[in-house]
Amino acid sequence: MSKVAVIIAAAGAGRRFGGQVKKPFAQIDNRPVFIRTIELFVTRDDVCQVILVVSPDDYDVVREKYAANLMFMDVQLVKGGNERCESVKLALEEVADDADLIAVHDAVRPCVLESWIDKLFARAAETGAAIPAAPLTGTIKRVADGLVTETVSREGLYEAQTPQVFAADVLRAAYQALEGTGRPTDDAQVVEQAGHPVAIVETDRRNLKITTPFDLTLAGAVLRTLTKGKKSSGPRSPFDEAQW
Repeated sequence: MSKVAVIIAAAGAGRRFGGQVKKPFAQIDNRPVFIRTIELFVTRDDVCQVILVVSPDDYDVVREKYAANLMFMDVQLVKGGNERCESVKLALEEVADDADLIAVHDAVRPCVLESWIDKLFARAAETGAAIPAAPLTGTIKRVADGLVTETVSREGLYEAQTPQVFAADVLRAAYQALEGTGRPTDDAQVVEQAGHPVAIVETDRRNLKITTPFDLTLAGAVLRTLTKGKKSSGPRSPFDEAQW
């Protein structure tokens, strides 16, 4: 079984979310989004390390307010950079040497199915790079100045999601080669630019990224659906009694 280090990216500015609270720290049913996301990984036998990357502006607040939670879950806190790729690069410096795979996951994607994570870890161990992706289902329009300029075929088009999982040496080498190559929007793009093929595990739109307040409401509904059976038939989570 591969050992996996997980980087949880929570350093974004979240300008589209608005309000006084950044989206990783917003709450679903009285629990912060980023805590719900961390819980996807910390109880897995194949995860050897979890790193939470936050903005330098948030570092002291998170360290103090959530100290008990981070200690209980054995999560390492790291200061990020101005861009996502900078934050991931800083987190990579803290990844354990014995990690075979590195997964990078958005702190604001708390609705990942365990079966998807299983498949992603297995696919990345096989190919060196694997990401979850959902096929586009709507009609896609290209727009300029408020007018449709083209209807784009959705055949073969997928929306990339996270966690994105890579062989440790593949991701490290890709980031070392990144200097001066622009601002990639996800880690798969960094690996693609380095010339390594990226496989996909097909998922669906339940793996949503919380970007707006409406997404927060939607994520809450998805989580309640996913956990309804677990709560009625299984034991409580070891984190249910933690202080938020």
